[in-house]
Amino acid sequence: MVELYYIEDDLNIAGIVKEYLEQRDFKVTVYDTLAKARAALTIHVPTIVLLDFNMPDGHGDRLCGWIRSNWKELPIIFLTVRGDSRDIVAGFQSGADDYVVKPFELEVLYSRIRALLRRTGSVAKRYLSCGGITIDTERREVRCHLEEIKVSAAEYQLLLYLMQNKGRTVTREKILEHVWDVKGSYVNDNTLTVTMKRLRAKLRQPSCLKTVRSVGYRMEDGV
Repeated sequence: MVELYYIEDDLNIAGIVKEYLEQRDFKVTVYDTLAKARAALTIHVPTIVLLDFNMPDGHGDRLCGWIRSNWKELPIIFLTVRGDSRDIVAGFQSGADDYVVKPFELEVLYSRIRALLRRTGSVAKRYLSCGGITIDTERREVRCHLEEIKVSAAEYQLLLYLMQNKGRTVTREKILEHVWDVKGSYVNDNTLTVTMKRLRAKLRQPSCLKTVRSVGYRMEDGV
């Protein structure tokens, strides 16, 4: 499923776009201010962003630039009434991948979104996030509320495996097998406990990382 954040203060337009895209297997979340969108992005990174230019608390190009500075390959499309050439240039200069001017046909917007997602390929799999923790799998970079966190190789592999299985409980045996045994590094159960303790400390004891007593661990949103 494609997860889309739509930053739009006209709730009538937002509702029409949301309904149309959700009929095509999108999950659409609407934010009516730049501040709300920024806060949401700090917690979780979607597949793609639709962004209006004129917002109650500022111009969308500033948010676009902020997104691009933190997630360089996250797809962004401006969807706005501002069709002047200077506005379009400003949108692209701030980091947008595409620019759609209102009024627009829903079928055209859908086609533009699909075309952009085809070009960006596996970007959705590149950024894994949960509860304010984000992994850039290509840069092997871990962030907690946008602050880069230095982790060891084992801590990174542990967090990555849990992120890849977000919403599912992963047993201690599976973690040991995937993080250590697969590389021929046979360790005891205490190694996992110690590594998890260090990882949690570096991530400021995140509530999204749960211990399932006598079984293993689970990462989940909304906790």
